[in-house]
Amino acid sequence: MAQQKRLFAGLIAGLIASLGATAPAAAATTQTAQVSASIVKPLTLTWIQDLDLGSIVLGPGTWSNATVAISRTGAFSCTSPNVTCSGVTKAAKYNVTGTNNQVVRITAPNVTLVNAADPTKTLLLTIDSPGTVALTSSGKPGNDFVLGGSVTLGSGTAGGTYSGTFNVTVDY
Repeated sequence: MAQQKRLFAGLIAGLIASLGATAPAAAATTQTAQVSASIVKPLTLTWIQDLDLGSIVLGPGTWSNATVAISRTGAFSCTSPNVTCSGVTKAAKYNVTGTNNQVVRITAPNVTLVNAADPTKTLLLTIDSPGTVALTSSGKPGNDFVLGGSVTLGSGTAGGTYSGTFNVTVDY
């Protein structure tokens, strides 16, 4: 009887194995996708030149909204009859390097200028930024870009030397 049970179990196992072998396989499908990666060099930012609005002499009387500015092209503007400007002026200049044909975003928020003699007195330098620059080479020599800016003065503006620091950021 034990031999019959083994024979019967063997027949069942063989039957199960043969059913598995004759069952149709599920239809396999294959899809393809393209893969790409754009590799860019890290950006470097180098300071070249500071921004300088020169010397500004305030006129007499009570007045407001006299704007003194230097553009990104270096054009200086001091047209209010209430101020007299003199001295050497220059826009800020930087160099950025990275990967050829990439567009680099330039972020430069406005700058608070602080009076060296009285830190409670400030001026706001409104930045004139190009916003972006297209790189024309990989690595050196990179591309120079210029930041200009303007301040608005009034007869109540405190005298003294005002200075501040740019926070310039570049990214792809």
